[in-house]
Amino acid sequence: MSEPHVHRYFAANLFHLRGRDADLVIDFGMGLVPLRPALDLEVGKQLIAVASHIHADHVGGFHEFETRLGHAAEAEAFGRMADQDTPADVFRSLPGAVTQAPFLSWSSEYHHIAPAPLTQTVDEGDIIDLGDKRLRVLHLPGHSHGSIGLLDEVAGLLFSGDVIYVGGLVDDLPCSNQARYRQTMQRLIDLDVSYVIRREL
Repeated sequence: MSEPHVHRYFAANLFHLRGRDADLVIDFGMGLVPLRPALDLEVGKQLIAVASHIHADHVGGFHEFETRLGHAAEAEAFGRMADQDTPADVFRSLPGAVTQAPFLSWSSEYHHIAPAPLTQTVDEGDIIDLGDKRLRVLHLPGHSHGSIGLLDEVAGLLFSGDVIYVGGLVDDLPCSNQARYRQTMQRLIDLDVSYVIRREL
């Protein structure tokens, strides 16, 4: 799913995976309206929220979830959600930030990202176990210091966050590192996957 009225530069994909023992939500949009009511959640079932990285279009609704996972490299930033880390200030200054306001008094210039301190950090090789699905955390820095992908090795399926997508790569942000991004790209070339779930920019 995605936020249909958000400028394409900030219209990230959001994913809800159902597992036998737990469900997983990956990424959380800009948070223009509450996310949880839009999800078909099973009462009483464990729900795990994982942010692929700190940028605003992936963490807007992150604070709505009790169990919040993200990479250790960005752990402090999740607790602040400062513009220098997210960078939500670019969204606020963007002409046509949305094509339809979520409510009458809404204005992009006042939009902010709510802090969402991590309840658990993840790093390379960690497993997120949903019972009948297991996703391995891959640390894939470059776009941001804490960018991660989630790999279902059985299905050959990679959720890539903003590590890879259709369009020119964004590698010139303050949190970007082009040398590490090149290493990540080489790793992806060598990765044994059948499907990559990614966004289009």
